[in-house]
Amino acid sequence: MLRFSPKQRRVLTWWCRPEQHWEAIICDGAVRSGKTFSMGLSFFLWAQACFNGQQLGLCGKTIVSLRRNLLSELLPCLRQLGFSYREKRSENLLIVRYGGHENRYLLFGGRDETSAALIQGSTLAGVLLDEAALMPRSFVEQACARCSVAGSRLWFNCNPEGPQHWFYQEWILKAEERRALYLHFTMDDNPALSPRIRARYRRAYSGVFYRRFVLGEWTAAQGLVYDFFDCQRDTAPVPAGPFRQWRISVDYGTANPASFGLWGQMDGVWYRVAERYFDSRKEGWQKTDAEYAADLKGLAAGREIQRVIVDPSAASFIETLRREGFTVTRAVNDVADGIRVTADLLKKRKIIICQGCKDCLREMEQYCWDERGGKDAPRKEHDHAMDDMRYFAMDLVRDGSGGFAATYVERRP
Repeated sequence: MLRFSPKQRRVLTWWCRPEQHWEAIICDGAVRSGKTFSMGLSFFLWAQACFNGQQLGLCGKTIVSLRRNLLSELLPCLRQLGFSYREKRSENLLIVRYGGHENRYLLFGGRDETSAALIQGSTLAGVLLDEAALMPRSFVEQACARCSVAGSRLWFNCNPEGPQHWFYQEWILKAEERRALYLHFTMDDNPALSPRIRARYRRAYSGVFYRRFVLGEWTAAQGLVYDFFDCQRDTAPVPAGPFRQWRISVDYGTANPASFGLWGQMDGVWYRVAERYFDSRKEGWQKTDAEYAADLKGLAAGREIQRVIVDPSAASFIETLRREGFTVTRAVNDVADGIRVTADLLKKRKIIICQGCKDCLREMEQYCWDERGGKDAPRKEHDHAMDDMRYFAMDLVRDGSGGFAATYVERRP
């Protein structure tokens, strides 16, 4: 706690300089750059110094992620500094005392457009929005509108998204006219990070994610999604010897192609050893759920399949597989997080595509970002094996089988 970089010290002291006219502070930049902790500490120091008997807001993508990513690290440090606090979890309320002042901190989650109603009606002396770029605009604007107490200020931190993102356009580019102090952070601004850890983060990302999470740039997603992957260098033959576990991932399709991937685990690495791919448009006919279930049995080929991870929208096929005796898990279908996790596992060679998986390798060379929509999303083409691989990667991270995966950023529960 005693070691702060010059930029972190500026965050800690910006509010106590009488000559400053700032009404808000914005900190953005690289992951693990020290902006969240220094901003959280500064927010509590400011609030307890300037107010007594007031309400303030603490906002995260969800209340669970707010507690985990900010409060779990910050509250023990506040206690060491002489703060006392008690938390009423059922009310999402934190009551803090310091220097004879007592204030109430209301916890809010800005998950979607309906979240704005949760904060509406509150009167706040200040608000901190952790990961503001991940919250809907309506929620952020409602939180700002609640700060009507004299002397109230706004506190924002976030990791970069695309350059057309509303927060970048309306707050960062207009910081001066909004009277907001804007500070851009890099990993070098966090003295707690060793050179080895910094190097690990630099290796963990590529392409657009490297530019955003390591360089801290608000940059557009463009080009190949897995631009680091080389089909000649990064594939492998199916290894000899026994596999410890088997799983199958499924992207279900009737009019669209269906893709099944068979994954085997050996020595801590998961190999995509075989696959099935059926394109009804190309073949000129569609398969039923029963026929797809027979294909999946053929892919399993008598192996003991631990579970089948299936596209969550394929309700009828999930029921068919369960009746056939398979253990089925509904896939986590978060595209952006799934791509980041998959890229991380591929780069760390925690998952490896074997040379016989022709359709997966074909799509790897065609899977591109959609530059037309203004959002971070891949084109909806050549993406079916990519989807089933993404489902598998998210399943590994969910059950802890994938090792370390730098998913970001959004820091979901």
